[in-house]
Amino acid sequence: MKIIIMILITTLIYANELRIKAKSFESDQSKGISIFTGNVNIIKGNDELNASKVTIYTNGDNKPTKFIAKGNVSFVIETQTGEKYRGISQKAIYKPLTKEYLFYDDVHIIQIGKKNEIIGDEVVIKTTEGKAKAKSKTDKPVIMIFDLKEEDK
Repeated sequence: MKIIIMILITTLIYANELRIKAKSFESDQSKGISIFTGNVNIIKGNDELNASKVTIYTNGDNKPTKFIAKGNVSFVIETQTGEKYRGISQKAIYKPLTKEYLFYDDVHIIQIGKKNEIIGDEVVIKTTEGKAKAKSKTDKPVIMIFDLKEEDK
């Protein structure tokens, strides 16, 4: 049986509905932890996150402070400047207060509508600042693919 959990968070910046679907759910309100497992799908605005397991941490006001997704993570995110990205990784951390995404292990991100790609072991995207960085934890290099448009001469 699939469990559908719908949480309305009106106190977040941009006041979007947070919709979570998962096969199972458990929560410890006193610790501020909610755990969703099994085909987890989270949608907030234009952003979407899919994973095997997602743990959401909340503060004393029940506002999310951190999302940790593990296992076959896939995502679509939009920055505040309107750039859209889709990608995969094995682990993702989202910090809603700073609008920062951290992706780990077998990361492959593509900018939608452009041929820009990032492949690496660790990628950080700061959506409010329009900044990104990537690094490798192994001997494999970080790969950046850009679509460079040259002027006609």
